[in-house]
Amino acid sequence: MSAAAPTTPPTPSIARRLASMLYEAFVLAAIAFFAGSLFLLASTGQPASGLLRFALQLYLLAVFAAYFLWCWLRGGQTLPMRAWRIRLVAPGRARVPPRVALLRFVYATLFIGSFVASIAAAFVHRNPLLAFASLALTGISIGWALVDRDGQFLHDRLAGTRLIQVDK
Repeated sequence: MSAAAPTTPPTPSIARRLASMLYEAFVLAAIAFFAGSLFLLASTGQPASGLLRFALQLYLLAVFAAYFLWCWLRGGQTLPMRAWRIRLVAPGRARVPPRVALLRFVYATLFIGSFVASIAAAFVHRNPLLAFASLALTGISIGWALVDRDGQFLHDRLAGTRLIQVDK
Protein backbone atom coordinates (compact mmCIF):
# COMPACT_ATOMS: atom_id res chain seq x y z
CA MET A 1 0.00 0.00 0.00
CA SER A 2 1.51 3.33 -1.03
CA ALA A 3 1.05 6.56 0.84
CA ALA A 4 -1.03 9.09 -1.01
CA ALA A 5 0.79 12.26 -1.94
CA PRO A 6 -0.52 15.33 -0.15
CA THR A 7 -2.89 17.21 -2.38
CA THR A 8 -2.52 20.91 -2.89
CA PRO A 9 -5.73 22.82 -2.16
CA PRO A 10 -7.15 24.47 -5.27
CA THR A 11 -6.33 28.04 -6.20
CA PRO A 12 -9.43 30.27 -6.11
CA SER A 13 -10.59 31.56 -9.48
CA ILE A 14 -9.43 34.98 -10.60
CA ALA A 15 -13.03 36.20 -10.41
CA ARG A 16 -13.28 35.06 -6.76
CA ARG A 17 -9.99 36.78 -5.89
CA LEU A 18 -11.01 40.01 -7.66
CA ALA A 19 -14.37 39.99 -5.84
CA SER A 20 -12.50 39.57 -2.57
CA MET A 21 -10.23 42.48 -3.53
CA LEU A 22 -13.26 44.69 -4.25
CA TYR A 23 -14.74 43.79 -0.87
CA GLU A 24 -11.31 44.50 0.66
CA ALA A 25 -11.39 47.99 -0.89
CA PHE A 26 -14.60 48.75 1.02
CA VAL A 27 -13.07 47.49 4.27
CA LEU A 28 -9.95 49.59 3.66
CA ALA A 29 -12.09 52.66 2.95
CA ALA A 30 -13.78 52.22 6.34
CA ILE A 31 -10.43 51.72 8.06
CA ALA A 32 -9.01 54.80 6.30
CA PHE A 33 -12.05 56.84 7.33
CA PHE A 34 -11.70 55.85 10.99
CA ALA A 35 -7.89 56.19 11.07
CA GLY A 36 -8.05 59.48 9.15
CA SER A 37 -10.57 60.83 11.65
CA LEU A 38 -8.21 59.99 14.50
CA PHE A 39 -5.36 61.68 12.62
CA LEU A 40 -7.52 64.78 12.07
CA LEU A 41 -8.34 64.93 15.77
CA ALA A 42 -4.67 64.54 16.69
CA SER A 43 -3.63 67.27 14.26
CA THR A 44 -6.22 69.66 15.75
CA GLY A 45 -8.12 69.86 12.47
CA GLN A 46 -5.30 71.37 10.41
CA PRO A 47 -5.70 70.95 6.64
CA ALA A 48 -3.56 68.06 5.38
CA SER A 49 -1.07 69.78 3.10
CA GLY A 50 2.68 69.67 2.76
CA LEU A 51 4.42 67.72 5.48
CA LEU A 52 1.18 66.98 7.33
CA ARG A 53 -0.28 65.36 4.20
CA PHE A 54 2.83 63.19 3.84
CA ALA A 55 2.54 62.21 7.52
CA LEU A 56 -1.12 61.26 6.96
CA GLN A 57 -0.19 59.09 3.98
CA LEU A 58 2.55 57.31 5.95
CA TYR A 59 0.18 56.86 8.88
CA LEU A 60 -2.51 55.31 6.67
CA LEU A 61 0.08 53.02 5.06
CA ALA A 62 1.18 51.88 8.54
CA VAL A 63 -2.46 51.30 9.59
CA PHE A 64 -3.12 49.24 6.44
CA ALA A 65 0.08 47.25 7.04
CA ALA A 66 -0.97 46.57 10.63
CA TYR A 67 -4.43 45.42 9.49
CA PHE A 68 -3.13 43.03 6.83
CA LEU A 69 -0.26 41.66 8.89
CA TRP A 70 -2.48 41.10 11.92
CA CYS A 71 -5.04 39.19 9.81
CA TRP A 72 -2.52 37.18 7.79
CA LEU A 73 -0.40 36.22 10.80
CA ARG A 74 -3.39 35.20 12.94
CA GLY A 75 -5.07 32.89 10.45
CA GLY A 76 -4.19 33.82 6.90
CA GLN A 77 -7.48 35.58 6.22
CA THR A 78 -8.92 39.07 6.26
CA LEU A 79 -12.69 39.53 6.60
CA PRO A 80 -13.24 39.58 2.80
CA MET A 81 -10.99 36.53 2.41
CA ARG A 82 -13.17 34.69 4.94
CA ALA A 83 -16.33 35.71 3.10
CA TRP A 84 -14.90 34.45 -0.22
CA ARG A 85 -13.30 31.37 1.40
CA ILE A 86 -9.73 32.28 0.50
CA ARG A 87 -6.69 31.75 2.72
CA LEU A 88 -3.11 32.95 2.44
CA VAL A 89 -0.54 30.24 3.04
CA ALA A 90 3.22 29.88 2.83
CA PRO A 91 3.86 26.46 1.24
CA GLY A 92 5.74 24.11 3.54
CA ARG A 93 4.94 26.12 6.68
CA ALA A 94 2.19 25.87 9.25
CA ARG A 95 1.71 29.66 9.34
CA VAL A 96 2.78 32.58 7.23
CA PRO A 97 6.00 33.96 8.75
CA PRO A 98 6.01 37.70 9.60
CA ARG A 99 8.82 38.46 7.13
CA VAL A 100 6.93 36.74 4.30
CA ALA A 101 3.67 38.51 5.20
CA LEU A 102 5.44 41.88 5.22
CA LEU A 103 7.08 41.10 1.89
CA ARG A 104 3.70 40.21 0.40
CA PHE A 105 2.23 43.44 1.73
CA VAL A 106 5.03 45.47 0.12
CA TYR A 107 4.64 43.71 -3.25
CA ALA A 108 0.84 43.90 -3.17
CA THR A 109 1.01 47.59 -2.28
CA LEU A 110 3.39 48.19 -5.17
CA PHE A 111 1.39 46.23 -7.75
CA ILE A 112 -2.23 46.41 -6.61
CA GLY A 113 -1.96 49.72 -4.76
CA SER A 114 -0.80 51.32 -8.00
CA PHE A 115 -4.42 51.00 -9.17
CA VAL A 116 -5.33 53.78 -6.75
CA ALA A 117 -2.42 55.82 -8.08
CA SER A 118 -3.71 55.36 -11.62
CA ILE A 119 -7.11 56.75 -10.61
CA ALA A 120 -5.48 59.74 -8.91
CA ALA A 121 -3.21 60.32 -11.92
CA ALA A 122 -6.12 60.21 -14.34
CA PHE A 123 -8.72 62.24 -12.48
CA VAL A 124 -6.85 64.44 -10.00
CA HIS A 125 -3.60 65.16 -11.83
CA ARG A 126 -4.98 64.64 -15.34
CA ASN A 127 -1.84 62.81 -16.38
CA PRO A 128 -2.78 59.97 -18.77
CA LEU A 129 0.79 58.68 -19.11
CA LEU A 130 1.20 58.28 -15.35
CA ALA A 131 -2.28 56.74 -15.12
CA PHE A 132 -1.38 54.18 -17.80
CA ALA A 133 1.95 53.32 -16.16
CA SER A 134 0.31 52.82 -12.75
CA LEU A 135 -2.52 50.78 -14.21
CA ALA A 136 -0.02 48.66 -16.14
CA LEU A 137 1.61 47.55 -12.86
CA THR A 138 -1.74 46.32 -11.59
CA GLY A 139 -2.50 44.63 -14.90
CA ILE A 140 0.85 42.86 -14.93
CA SER A 141 0.34 41.49 -11.41
CA ILE A 142 -3.19 40.28 -12.04
CA GLY A 143 -2.50 39.16 -15.61
CA TRP A 144 0.40 37.09 -14.32
CA ALA A 145 -2.18 34.66 -12.89
CA LEU A 146 -3.18 33.75 -16.45
CA VAL A 147 0.31 32.41 -17.25
CA ASP A 148 1.50 31.30 -13.80
CA ARG A 149 1.72 27.51 -13.42
CA ASP A 150 -0.27 27.69 -10.15
CA GLY A 151 -2.53 30.58 -11.18
CA GLN A 152 -1.05 32.89 -8.53
CA PHE A 153 -0.77 36.67 -8.79
CA LEU A 154 2.71 38.12 -9.31
CA HIS A 155 2.95 39.55 -5.78
CA ASP A 156 2.23 36.08 -4.34
CA ARG A 157 4.80 34.45 -6.60
CA LEU A 158 7.47 37.02 -5.61
CA ALA A 159 6.68 36.77 -1.88
CA GLY A 160 6.54 32.95 -1.90
CA THR A 161 2.92 32.79 -0.78
CA ARG A 162 -0.19 31.16 -2.21
CA LEU A 163 -3.89 31.86 -2.08
CA ILE A 164 -5.91 28.71 -1.62
CA GLN A 165 -9.63 28.02 -1.65
CA VAL A 166 -11.03 26.93 1.71
CA ASP A 167 -13.83 24.37 1.98
CA LYS A 168 -17.13 25.39 3.58
